[in-house]
Amino acid sequence: MSGLGDGANYAPETKASAVVAPGTFRFAAAHLDHGHIYGMVQGLVAAGGTLVSVYDPSPERVQLFLERFPQAQVAPTFDHLLNDASIRLIAAAAVPCDRAGIGLQVMRAGKDYFTDKSPFTSLAQLEEARSVVAETGRKYLVYYAERLHNEAAWHAGELIAGGAVGRVLQVVNLAPHRLAEATRPDWFFDKSAVGGILTDIGSHQVEQFLTFAGCAGASINHARVANFGHPHRPGFEDFGELSLTGDNGASFYARVDWYTPDGSPVWGDGRTFILGSEGTLELRKYTDPGRATPASLAILTDARGVHEIDCQGQVGFPFFGRMMLDCIHRTELAMTQEHAFLAAELSMRAQELADG
Repeated sequence: MSGLGDGANYAPETKASAVVAPGTFRFAAAHLDHGHIYGMVQGLVAAGGTLVSVYDPSPERVQLFLERFPQAQVAPTFDHLLNDASIRLIAAAAVPCDRAGIGLQVMRAGKDYFTDKSPFTSLAQLEEARSVVAETGRKYLVYYAERLHNEAAWHAGELIAGGAVGRVLQVVNLAPHRLAEATRPDWFFDKSAVGGILTDIGSHQVEQFLTFAGCAGASINHARVANFGHPHRPGFEDFGELSLTGDNGASFYARVDWYTPDGSPVWGDGRTFILGSEGTLELRKYTDPGRATPASLAILTDARGVHEIDCQGQVGFPFFGRMMLDCIHRTELAMTQEHAFLAAELSMRAQELADG
C-alpha cells in the first residue's frame, strides 16, 4: 500500500476483478496537482479501466506519472483530451479552486468527470455544476477516498446496510492528517485555493456520515476552524470541527486536523465510531496502534459479542467498478449525483459558518 506515510500520495492496492473488458472503458488523467490522482487512476485501472492519455502543463509531473503508469500517452494539450471521442471519462486532481471549471469543460465536451475532493471551493461553483449536469446529462464524480478507497469504511457500509447495528443514531469521525509542510505546494496554504479545512478534508467526513446514517439532508449545529500552530502561514487552518443533525435525526461530529505526530507510521490514524440501536462499530482505517500497520479493521459489538473483522486485503474497492458501470449504463449504483453534491454543499456551508 503506497502513501501510508504521506496522505497526499495515498494510493492503496488490493485484489480486484475487472468489471469491463480491456479497451471498453477508456479514460484519461489530467491536472496532476494533487497526488490523489495516483489513487484515482489506480482504482480505475484495477477495475478494468483503460488509461489512454495524460495531460499536465508540468513536464515534471507528467514524467512522475508515467513512471507509475507508463501505458498513458502524453497529450499535447487538455483540448486534445476533450476532443478525443474515444475517451469516456477524465480524472483530474487540480488545485481545488480550479476543479469546478475543469469539470464544466469536461461535461460540455460530452464526457464524465472524476475529480479529487473537495470538488468545489464555493457554493457558486456547486450551483453552476448542478446546472451543467442537468444541461449535459454527464456525471460529476468525486473521489471521497476516506470511504471509497478504504476497506474498513466500505465494509462498514455493507454491514450497516445488512442491519448489523440496527438504526444508526450517531457517527463520530476523527480525521487527523500529516502536514508534511516542506513537501506541500504554495497553493496548499492559500485559503482562496483550497476553501478551508472543512471544505477540504471535512467533505470526506460529511460524505461518510450521509452514507452510514442514510441521510438525504442535514442541518449544521456547530462549526469551528483554527490555526493553532502555524502563525507563519496566515490564513491556513490546521484544526476544524463540525456537528450536524441528519434529516432522520442521526447526529454527527467530526474533527479534522493537521497534527499527526511524526512518530506515527501512517499519515493519519483515522477512526470512525458508529452508534446503532442494536450495536456499535469502530473503524481503525489505516493503523491498529501498537498492533499492526497497515491495518483496516472493523470492530463490531452486538448482542452476540465483539467481532474483530480484518478488512485489509479482503474487501477490495468496489466503488471504481461500479462507477465505471454507472458511466456506461447511466445508472447511479456507486453514488448518486445528489449525494456527491450534498456532501460538498454541507461541508462548504459548515466552512461558511466557521468563517463567520
